[in-house]
Amino acid sequence: MPSNRGVAYMGPGVVEVQGIDFPKLELGTRRCDHGVILKVVATNICGSDQHMVRGRTTAPEGLVLGHEITGEIIEAGRDVEFLEVGDIVSAPFNIACGRCRNCKEGKTGICLNVNPARPGAAFGYVDMGGWVGGQAEYVMVPYADFNLLKFPDRDVAMAKIDDLTLLSDIFPTGFHGAVSAGVGPGSIVYVAGAGPVGLACAASCQLLGAACVIVGDMIPERLAQARSFGCETVDLREDASLSDQIEAITGDPEVDCAVDCVGFEARGHGSDAGTEHPATVLNAVMEVTRAGGAIGIPGLYVTEDPGAEDDNAKIGQLGIRIGLGWAKSHCFTTGQCPVMRYNRQLMNAILYDKIKIADAVNVTIISLDDAPAGYGDFDRGAAKKYVIDPHAALSG
Repeated sequence: MPSNRGVAYMGPGVVEVQGIDFPKLELGTRRCDHGVILKVVATNICGSDQHMVRGRTTAPEGLVLGHEITGEIIEAGRDVEFLEVGDIVSAPFNIACGRCRNCKEGKTGICLNVNPARPGAAFGYVDMGGWVGGQAEYVMVPYADFNLLKFPDRDVAMAKIDDLTLLSDIFPTGFHGAVSAGVGPGSIVYVAGAGPVGLACAASCQLLGAACVIVGDMIPERLAQARSFGCETVDLREDASLSDQIEAITGDPEVDCAVDCVGFEARGHGSDAGTEHPATVLNAVMEVTRAGGAIGIPGLYVTEDPGAEDDNAKIGQLGIRIGLGWAKSHCFTTGQCPVMRYNRQLMNAILYDKIKIADAVNVTIISLDDAPAGYGDFDRGAAKKYVIDPHAALSG
């Protein structure tokens, strides 16, 4: 049996590279003839992974992590018709059957057939169907014809792999946040959070024609990264209110639309910056978004947070000023990004040099063995997007 290794969550703050089972074209006791086995070319550390690693979810010890996967097909089930061994493909982090009502409506983030617990599944994630993660050397992908995006030219794909690997999650997720917030030509946009998704969202806003993109964060290095590709920034550690800082940039304390790229581990602003306030970002974006504006919420919110500081937050019940949003007729869009709604178009934007998304999020290549150190560095706020290279395919 060929060997395989993967990054496993072993308890709060601990990840390890371990020997794991080599994937098979099997689902439980039956063959998975619609699936493929990928040799992983690139797999990325995501901020959502960090929620689990910090102990802020009910993730079990031993869970193999990783939902951002780009790979080469090395084996295909007999029912796979339109993909071949040797193809380089991007795997959306949402696993979808392609057959259910939601999939047929394009809502692939909430497929009804791939998770017995609730709608929606993902590789290597808590409560998302038990699918083995892809921060590994090899991984199995089901419903391959439907799920996988084939890159049209292998050599071109490998030359742009730093960018294309981001199609599995953060580029479509950031773009979805911008689209759902109504970003378009001439928009003034506030993006909360300068982590990789926030930076991908800011770059997406520019791609959509925004006139001014303002990014807020508390980590100077991340704010500097946002400025590196033309964003305005606000430092949320300052005592000045968010609206005052926005007004200092644009002359108006409100923006046309806003995107929450932080999620439930948000911290207070100004003098309250060191304290966790999970509803802070949601309330702040309602305050600074104009009446009639929209708010995209790709930032993760969970139904169970055992590490929360109060009992309400432990069950995802937050102190949101919904009355303010109602009074301003705001539109809110939440939930997983349906990656397949965007990934082909964004692939073309990369291939035709319309965006340098790897530069925007500061892609940094590491080995599989360096993954635990990458998790630690990312947790300390590094302004980097760590891309794991399990087979040293990206070293050139």
